[in-house]
Amino acid sequence: MDRLDSIESFVAVVESGQFSAAAERLGVGKSVISRRVSELEDHLGARLLQRTTRRLSLTGAGREFYPRALQLLEDLAEAEQSISGGQQALSGRLRLATPLTFGLLHLAPALEDFMHAHPGLILDLAMDDSQVNLIQQGIDLALRIGHLEDSSMIAIPLATIRSLIVASSSYLDRHGTPTTPEELSHHQGLCYSNLADPQKWRLIDSEGRDASIRIPLRLQANNGDLLLEAAIAGLGICLSPTFIAYRAILDGRLVPVLREYRPPVATAYAVYPSRRFVPARVRVLVKFLQRQFGDRPYWDEGLFDGAGG
Repeated sequence: MDRLDSIESFVAVVESGQFSAAAERLGVGKSVISRRVSELEDHLGARLLQRTTRRLSLTGAGREFYPRALQLLEDLAEAEQSISGGQQALSGRLRLATPLTFGLLHLAPALEDFMHAHPGLILDLAMDDSQVNLIQQGIDLALRIGHLEDSSMIAIPLATIRSLIVASSSYLDRHGTPTTPEELSHHQGLCYSNLADPQKWRLIDSEGRDASIRIPLRLQANNGDLLLEAAIAGLGICLSPTFIAYRAILDGRLVPVLREYRPPVATAYAVYPSRRFVPARVRVLVKFLQRQFGDRPYWDEGLFDGAGG
């Protein structure tokens, strides 16, 4: 029995909640994970996991052993980093979760440069607009946009996310250009369905006064690219993040309206589980992405005056 492999497998099972998920995370077969955990239990002379057909749970011995096992793995990783960290030669697998559209438009091109700089690193990307459970799915780092509810995670700001209300010239010719937030109630809304209330648009004027407007629904979708194409096709008016709409605005396919009213500014975060030790590959990637994006990201160039969003 390789005790280190067995301990790593046990920790992966506890964090992911399933033998199959732990196997995927470590890149081995499910039977290998099961054998390693059984060998560890035999070595310790105690059952660590209570297995049923529906769920796994820690036994009393497992609850006592788990934090010590986790600490051992973190201490080992820290010792390895102290020897090789100065060279910044990253290796191993890094599982990264990202919203689909941001991942395709901005993260993927940035990661190409990152992978060229670190040829020993393996990236495993999960692109999905829904939020995944980082622990259960073995995600090392997630990119999330907007309000963060899970305070057990470490969140590092990566970029400021601004939005604009946009429509095509053909749509505005047919339906008129709104000059006040209240006039949006007479327009056809293209709404992002992953929000708690997709039809409720919050706007702030130049003096900081807040207005919440409900817009009639024409099309609802959980993907910003689809909504953008619908706006370009003249199907309605859309509240779109500039990281999606910037090219269509700059080349004239979409026209910003109500520029004196701004939706609240959001933030893109790098999020990872709260632990004392963070792998070097995670820390280096976070710093790289901060340099790539930042408070004035490249997609906002030419869209805002000096005052920002």
